[in-house]
This record gives sequence, structure tokens and C-alpha cells, in this order.
Amino acid sequence: MSPETAQHLGQITAGAGIGLSVLGMGLGIGLIFSSAIQSIARQPEMAKQLTTIMYIGMALVEGMALLGVVFCYLALKG
Repeated sequence: MSPETAQHLGQITAGAGIGLSVLGMGLGIGLIFSSAIQSIARQPEMAKQLTTIMYIGMALVEGMALLGVVFCYLALKG
């Protein structure tokens, strides 16, 4: 395999990794909000506590997605 081909395959792989990272983030946040809405509908008195937990979970999911994007970018440049 020529170095040029390897570079192009690396770029395609990094792009796919970034796309999958963002897709996973979207699914994760969707599931978090879906579960929170269902829980608040069942027990409205727990809304404040559930909202806090929901935002913590959302921040963790976004942080992991951001790490995935950064790692793919570093693999592409490195």
C-alpha cells in the first residue's frame, strides 16, 4: 500500500470516528432526556432532583463525545 493511500484511509477512518462519536452523543442525550421526561411525568415532585441528575449525565455524555472527536483529530494530524 502506498503512503498516499494510507493517508487517505486514515482521513476516512478519522472522519468516520468523528461521525460515530457525534452519533453516540446524540443518542445518549436523547435517551437521558427521554428517561427524565418519563420519570418527571410519573413523579412530578422529584422534578428538581431529576433535572440535576439529567444535566450531570448530559455533561458526561458530551464530555466523552468531545474526547472522541479530539482523539480522532489527533490521530488524523499525528
